[in-house]
Amino acid sequence: QNNMLDFVFAVDDCMTWHMMNLLKNRSHYSFLKVFGPKQISNIQNYGAGIYYNTLVPCNGRMIKYGVISTDTLIDDLLHWKTLYVAGRLQKPVKILTQNENSKLQAALVSNLKSAVTAAFLMLPESFSEEDLYMQIAGLSYSGDFRMVIGEDRSKVQNIVKPNVPHFQKLYSTILQDCPQVVYKHHLGRLEASIDKSPEGQFAQLMALPRTLQQKITSLVDPPGKNRDVEEILLQVAHDPDCGFVVHQGISGIVRPSSIVQSAKTILTAGKNVCVFY
Repeated sequence: QNNMLDFVFAVDDCMTWHMMNLLKNRSHYSFLKVFGPKQISNIQNYGAGIYYNTLVPCNGRMIKYGVISTDTLIDDLLHWKTLYVAGRLQKPVKILTQNENSKLQAALVSNLKSAVTAAFLMLPESFSEEDLYMQIAGLSYSGDFRMVIGEDRSKVQNIVKPNVPHFQKLYSTILQDCPQVVYKHHLGRLEASIDKSPEGQFAQLMALPRTLQQKITSLVDPPGKNRDVEEILLQVAHDPDCGFVVHQGISGIVRPSSIVQSAKTILTAGKNVCVFY
């Protein structure tokens, strides 16, 4: 009862949604409400493209809720542009209602497959099922400055350990279809042996989301060389520190979006935050 509930609403028309919500729930908004729905939508577009109303009392407890456009959500799920909401959806969540949007459905599955691929690249050749879920749950915290100055350092462990059955349910279909994973039903556990050959790692690197491939490319390719992505990823596949390079690439995605979203919170967090000019 003391934990804040975190909701996310994916909507097709954010400005109309904010206009209607301002009429019904004006008190949820910070001082930004005086600028109207258009300006709120403009502010939403910065960073990860999500606008949060926080510290909202609801049925005797506190909630916060974010609003994101469906197109922005799909883009993040497919390409990991910011990994802000895509990272949340790599962990067990409760989907309360969902329209029949085939693009969104496919993007949700693609995001989970990408999370498994990235985790495989960063894990050793053999690992436990819990190791896999710890790696996946930590993706969206890689490079997040809040993990250094504010968040509980054991946050990833606290997410995974009580929720292993929920992680199993979320990833079971993907892992069952993965030739590198063997699920031992009689033991009730997953065993994996990952192909760490350059050929195996190259195939996994080529399956990563576009933004992560671009981040890896910018890390490895010296300025002025302008080699194509495939050539650079082949070089990374031969690197003994391939997993570390992938981790650096993910950090390069998460860090800027986490900073901008935290800065936006000062403007959007409502009555309990003072803004000094």
